[in-house]
Amino acid sequence: MSYLLGKLFGRLPIGWLQLRHNPARLAAALAGVAFANMLVFVQLGIMGVLNGTIKTSYDPIVSDIMISSNDSNTLTEGSAVSRRLLFRALSVPGITAAAPLYMGKLDWKRQDGNTVNLMVYGLPVEAAAFAGPQVRPEMPRLMLTDHVLLDHSIRGVEAQELAGISEASPYRLEVQGRTITAIGTLGIGAGFSADGAMFTSDQTFLSLFPRRIGGTPSHILLHVDDKQAIPSLVAHLREILKDEPVIVRSTADAMAEDLRYQTTERPTGVIFGFGVFMGVLVGIVIVYQVLSTDVADHLKEYATLKAMGYPHSFFFGIVLEEALVLGVLGFVPGFLLSNLIYSLLSGVTALPIAMTGQRAVMVLVGALAASVISGSLATRRLKGADPADLF
Repeated sequence: MSYLLGKLFGRLPIGWLQLRHNPARLAAALAGVAFANMLVFVQLGIMGVLNGTIKTSYDPIVSDIMISSNDSNTLTEGSAVSRRLLFRALSVPGITAAAPLYMGKLDWKRQDGNTVNLMVYGLPVEAAAFAGPQVRPEMPRLMLTDHVLLDHSIRGVEAQELAGISEASPYRLEVQGRTITAIGTLGIGAGFSADGAMFTSDQTFLSLFPRRIGGTPSHILLHVDDKQAIPSLVAHLREILKDEPVIVRSTADAMAEDLRYQTTERPTGVIFGFGVFMGVLVGIVIVYQVLSTDVADHLKEYATLKAMGYPHSFFFGIVLEEALVLGVLGFVPGFLLSNLIYSLLSGVTALPIAMTGQRAVMVLVGALAASVISGSLATRRLKGADPADLF
């Protein structure tokens, strides 16, 4: 280690030698930095899952523009809209197709006593062009009432129970007092708002939600003939529908606003975001405390070197070396422990928590930046010290 750092810095690695001189303090410092990194990793991992599940919830549908209620902050929340707006939208040149999308949630009470919450999509069978790639080939088979596509990754349900579902090998379940036949599967998976998903025709959806009526879908989906014209068509539709209690957005913008709302305004997103901040703060405080103590312990030695004419940049380099060593060495156990925690959380919650290279690099860079900040703060006392006053 000393040889490598000597080659890297082009001098004797004084900072590393000082850290190594007190093994107990070094071990405690590395444990603290590892804990801070682990805390940041876990919070970012959960935030990543939240973002991923929000994006995945849009996979069963394909559209260019969405018309939603003005209180619709997410895909699954908000008031219904009037279906008559669909026909008004179709009168706009450039809009080639429109379809109502019905969204709802229901509980599947299983025979084992567990209750599974399902997010349900309803789309007219003839509107297959608005179905996502994994749903579109199955749309004609949904023409029969009470035939659905069931998520093959539902939290709380063994994967083998839902494996092999097809028209030739259907799966039947009791929902809302009705016998539903799953003739295929789709892959959405568990999220923070539901344990899985179900895709149906609009008629089956309305039979499952008897209080809903066909004239009040959750959203209206639109296709355009020219993708480049989406912004201008959105502006035109907003002008036409300005007296209606709706918002008109491109589907991409709707997903981005959904993501922003759930990560910055929902308690879940805010809490995890605050957890990331606290992890960084803990790391800065721990490294600062270690470096500040080390500076205090060697203040007379530093003062001697300062009296000999060594500039402040020399001392800053030593402390910075210690900070970077702590940041790098503390990152390794934090990274390894975080991978273990990801595996445990994924197994317990059925959420797709996994380490990514981008996240690892981001946390490493953040850890090094926090270490540099701590090192800068720790050398402030030394910068203003008068060597004559230290003896």
